[in-house]
Formats: sequence, C-alpha cells, structure tokens
Amino acid sequence: MSVIYGTVAFFSLVLLLSYCILAYKKEILFVLLFSSVFVVNSGYYLLSVSKNLDSALWANRISYLGSVFLPMLMFLIIMKVCRINYKKRLLGVLSGISIFVFLIAASPEYLDIYYKSVSLININGVSALEKVYGPLHSIYLFYLLFYFGSMVAVIIYSGVERKIEKSTHAVILAGSVFINICVWLFEQLVKIDFELLSVSYIISEVFLLGIHLLLQEKEEERREKETAFIKEMLRKADESRAFVPAPEPEIPDEEELRFFEDCIASLTPAEMKILDLHLSGRKTKEIMEELCITENTVKFHNKNLYRKFGVSSKKQLIELCVKYKH
Repeated sequence: MSVIYGTVAFFSLVLLLSYCILAYKKEILFVLLFSSVFVVNSGYYLLSVSKNLDSALWANRISYLGSVFLPMLMFLIIMKVCRINYKKRLLGVLSGISIFVFLIAASPEYLDIYYKSVSLININGVSALEKVYGPLHSIYLFYLLFYFGSMVAVIIYSGVERKIEKSTHAVILAGSVFINICVWLFEQLVKIDFELLSVSYIISEVFLLGIHLLLQEKEEERREKETAFIKEMLRKADESRAFVPAPEPEIPDEEELRFFEDCIASLTPAEMKILDLHLSGRKTKEIMEELCITENTVKFHNKNLYRKFGVSSKKQLIELCVKYKH
C-alpha cells in the first residue's frame, strides 16, 4: 500500500513540475492547486511508512495542510473559469478560515479537541492512525461540505447566467466536483484502508486544467478574430478613401498639442497602462482579467483619465489620442 501512496505522490510531483515548466502562461492558483495535491499525497505516503507515533502525526498534519487548502483553491479556480469576479477581501476571509481549520486538525498530541486519543497501528506492513474522534472533528466535514456546495452553486449560477459558453464545460466542471463528493461519501460510509481522495484530487486538477486551457485557447481565438475584423474594416475604409480626394490634414494647434503632451506626462504608470489597453481595443472585462483588478478599479482610473484629458467618455478619449497620433 505504501508503494501505491508513493507512486501517487510521485505522479503529483510530475504534474506540478510539468505545469511549472511547460505552461507558457502560468496561473498562480493552478501552481498552488498542484502543490496542494502533492502535499496531500506526500503526507499520505509519509504516514504509511511512519515508524513511530510522532512522525505519523506530523505526516498526518502534512496531509491536512494540503487537504484544507485544496478545496479552497478548487473553488477559486471554478469561479475564475466561470468568469465570476471576487474581491481580494474574500480571498483573505477564506484563507483565514482554512488556517483555522488546519490548526484544529493539527492539534492532536497538543489538544484533544480533534482526536480524543490516537495511536499508531500497523496493517499488513502499512502504518496507520487509530483515532477516537474529539468534539471538533466534524468541523472538517462541514468545511468540505461547504466548499462542495459552493462549487455546485457557482456552476449552476454560471450556467443560468450563461457565463460558461458551452454546456459541456459546465458538465465537466460539475463532474470534477461530483467525483470528489462521491469519493468522500464513499469513504465516510465504507471502511477501507486506502485514501481514495488522493487519486480523485489528481483527476479533478486535470479536469480543471483542461477546461482552463480550453477556455484560454478560445479567448485567444476570439481576440485574433476581432483583430482581423478591425484590420479588414480599416483596409476597406482606406480603399474607399482612395477614390475620394483626401482633405487637407488638420494641423493640431500648438497650444493644444502642448496640453496633450502635458496630460500624457501627468499619467501614473497604472493610468498609462489602462490608456494603452483602451487604445488597443480591450473591453473592461478584458482589462480586469489582464491586470487582475476589479471593475471599480478600472472605473477609478477611467475617471482620472477623463478628468486629466478634459473629456467625458472613452470614445472622446480615444479620438483625442488618435488626433495627436499617440
């Protein structure tokens, strides 16, 4: 059995390293997710080969470290895939709850709130913990149920609001969550000597990564089509103007040009980045995703840009920049 745990842990490490090395555009949430799966499976392996109670308890803590943060990361990734924005405050709250649950789960040997008592046993040459559950042991079960329920709710909401382009994507996402729910319920109802969640976590991360990469590819295709369409429209506009005498180019007033240059010089790096993205044709949602900021932050920078350039809309801002060939 310890050989199987070791193989699963090694495979988790291979997946982590493969993503870090091969992914051309790495997402920090996926790096953390793959790391958590590796930590969980490493803990299971170390527990299976432990020679004394102290090392077994530390291995158990390692597995809980990954197990506690893993559902939180899955939830955040599903929200990202479903294009649901969240504030950084939510990330702080969820992280705080996860740390609290981990400290409770890591308390054996120091407190009897999670396990009243625990001892090391050996089953067919594999080490395991024999536990008597304490009053707060159910907190981890409720923690998992909360995240499983939240993931399902997000997937249903995104399907109703059509935030996911294809129903098959929603089905795959729901399937990745459903697998973990079924495995977890099976382990609660049937006494087995192997932690099946160690394998189901790997399956889930592969599903999530596949959907993420597929949507990322679709987004790139959509942007390429938009760029090609704009270029074609500009080409047709140039061809139509070729048959009409071109008007005399408007020479910008020197004072207006100086005012425009002063406006550009007054921009902060963030405002300059927002302006460049506006001029490249990016929409508000695309700017939010590219810069990892909220809609309110984009509106705040837009307001400052309008004030500095003396305009009242994005259209006027772009026309002004085009006029002075920015």
